[in-house]
Formats: sequence, structure tokens, C-alpha cells
Amino acid sequence: MSIQISSKTSNLYQEDFNLWLERIVNLLREGKLLEIDYPNLIEELESMGRSEKNALKSNLRILLMHLLKYQYQPQKRSNSWRYTISEHRQRIADSLENSPSLRAFLADNFEQCYQGAKRLASDETGLSLNMFPEDCPFLLDEVIDMNYLPD
Repeated sequence: MSIQISSKTSNLYQEDFNLWLERIVNLLREGKLLEIDYPNLIEELESMGRSEKNALKSNLRILLMHLLKYQYQPQKRSNSWRYTISEHRQRIADSLENSPSLRAFLADNFEQCYQGAKRLASDETGLSLNMFPEDCPFLLDEVIDMNYLPD
């Protein structure tokens, strides 16, 4: 019988995701572990982890891009740039508060994000890609420090 219910739950995953999710939560609360749609639950949990990591990298890339613009175009500094810097720092801080283990992921992906940010900054400012340093001129701790702004 549990296989049949699991099959129904699996079909529900395709037909109504939110209802499937509610069903899985209720089955977990009730301790009905044999009725859980494990393949789809595992897929969703893995996807959540990837999404959180992708969002963290995106926020870091945008933050680094704006720090580069701030440093290399001081004559164009604006409240909008400072707002974007603060906003993306706050997003990163929120992610790290919810999942402190992501700090190591952030450090591991810092240079890759910088390379992407450098391309974005070049595209947005019209400055040559070579204008920006090959290696990131900022430390990770500076980048996520709510009070840090480059000279």
C-alpha cells in the first residue's frame, strides 16, 4: 500500500507542486516515512542548495562589480552605487547568517566571482578589461564589511 501511495504522491509532484510539498511535510510530521516521495524530495533539496549558492555568487559578483566601479570611476560615484553595494552586502550577510557554512563556499568562489565582476564592470563602464587588476584588489573581509568603500 505504501508503494501505491508513494506513486500517487509522485504523480502529485508533476500535477501540483505546492500540494505535493504540503503532502510531504504532513507525511514527515506524521512519521509516515515509507509514504514519502524520496526521489523528488531529494531532487528538490539538492536544487535548493544549488539555488542558494547561485544567489550568493550572483550577489558577490554584483557587489564586486560596484566596488570596482566605485574605485575606478570616482567622478561618477552616486548614492545609487552605495545603495547597491549595501543591498548586496546585506543579501550576502543574510545568506551567511542563515547558513554560516556558506562562508567557505564564498571564499572558494571569490576569485571566479571577481573575474565575472571585472567583465561586468568593463561592460558597464566602457573601461577596458585590462584597466582592472588581474587579481581582486579587495579582500573578502573588506568586500562584505558594511562600512568598507575603496578609495
